Amino acid sequence: MKKRLALLLLVFTVVSCSKFQKLTKNPDMDAKYNGAIKYYDKKDYYHALQLFEELISVYKGTAKAEDSYYYYSYCTYFVDDYQTAAYYFNNFVQTFPNSKHAEEAQYMFAYCYYLDSPISSLDQTSTLEAIEKFQLFINRYPQGEKVKEANIRIDELRKKLENKAFDIAKLYFEMEEFKASVVAFDNLLNVYPGTEYKEVALFMMMKAQFTYASKSVDSKKEDRFKNTLDIYYKLVDNFPQSRYLRDAEKVFDASKSELKKFEIQVKHS
Repeated sequence: MKKRLALLLLVFTVVSCSKFQKLTKNPDMDAKYNGAIKYYDKKDYYHALQLFEELISVYKGTAKAEDSYYYYSYCTYFVDDYQTAAYYFNNFVQTFPNSKHAEEAQYMFAYCYYLDSPISSLDQTSTLEAIEKFQLFINRYPQGEKVKEANIRIDELRKKLENKAFDIAKLYFEMEEFKASVVAFDNLLNVYPGTEYKEVALFMMMKAQFTYASKSVDSKKEDRFKNTLDIYYKLVDNFPQSRYLRDAEKVFDASKSELKKFEIQVKHS
């Protein structure tokens, strides 16, 4: 039974390939177009893609050019070639701005960048591009059906950037690059003031600033310990019941002790 099924599958594959080869050699473009649509409807995007690739050139300037380009763009999308799909969806909008598919293609242009966006630990160029393209879609079609979805996608992408910003600051801290860590945590809090990492970011930033001050030359220590206190005040102002409060107070007390040394020096100078 298994051998029979395998034989039938082989015969079907050979026949299908034979039909496709005949279609590619057929000089009748309308026959190719209809064949491409059939492959597309059967979700055989690989074969449909090859046929539409020829048709978009042949039909250029004709009534079928728009539909051929539309299907071709989706074929590249369905074979998971998102960068190429983004290129063709964008080209579709530029070439057929008055098409009934223009709004949809504009959204797909952004969505392809969204799908190409990697995990937060990797380079986020595609993430930034996706945010920009979704915003372009919203600006162009403010009443569009996909605006709500586009805003949700933007929030997801921004969250990914926020995660990366926190991870970078934390990594600097773990590598004992304390000055860089302070700068990175400060950037995180400025760019994402409502971040869920705010409490832990302020605490780690304070610890990094304290260590950075401790390792500084004497002429720089006073100002840097004062900066440590400023970060402490931000932490307790925003999180009076912070889970890090006890440890933060130890850093605060240590910073005050260091600053008192400078007060004593001034009195005796």
